[in-house]
Amino acid sequence: MKIGALISGGKDSLYAAWRMIQTGHEIACFITIQSRNPESYMFHTPNIGLTRLQAEAAGIPLLIQDTDGLEEKELDDLAVAIVRAARIYGLEGVVTGAIQSVYQASRIERICHKENLWCFSPLWLCDQDQYLNTLVSDGFEVIIAGVFAEPLDETWLGTRIDLPFIKRIHHLNTRYHVSLAGEGGEYESFVCFAPFFTKRITIRDARTWFEHGSGGYVITRAGLDDA
Repeated sequence: MKIGALISGGKDSLYAAWRMIQTGHEIACFITIQSRNPESYMFHTPNIGLTRLQAEAAGIPLLIQDTDGLEEKELDDLAVAIVRAARIYGLEGVVTGAIQSVYQASRIERICHKENLWCFSPLWLCDQDQYLNTLVSDGFEVIIAGVFAEPLDETWLGTRIDLPFIKRIHHLNTRYHVSLAGEGGEYESFVCFAPFFTKRITIRDARTWFEHGSGGYVITRAGLDDA
């Protein structure tokens, strides 16, 4: 089946695309919603402009749709993007990285149903510990691009999701109930390499910021190197 993958640049959306590839589906295109609102209810925003490098690394065409990111109205822009992608690439379905957000999943499903498209969310209600360990064992290279909840601080920014990370986040989950996968909005991520990439994204320059309990890792220069 030809699938369009809603890609934010973070681990969940790209891992969901990988799961669809593993089950024999074709990812015909990436779809990125580029929100001007950093407080968007629907869409991830850290380093969103770099999904173009992920698409190039994967050899998959990318469709970008801009949105002002206004609550509910941004869904109209999502619908426009899905309809365009379906027409251009002959899509039969869409895959999302939704894990627990009913708000996101239900709205994407509604759009897909209206357009007679299948909607897949292979990570829905997954075991988050197993997911993170599989992410690492499958060879994903993922960094933390944003932190938005105590006790996460600036020391987490730019760190890689690896086995030591999983151990640290487990500690916070036990003590502070921080979601292992960041599903409560505690952290955001960026994927530098995935198993279906033929190139690796190399971060050449970045800056960090942290204030009032939140922070970001802003990639200002990056390129592709051989995997």
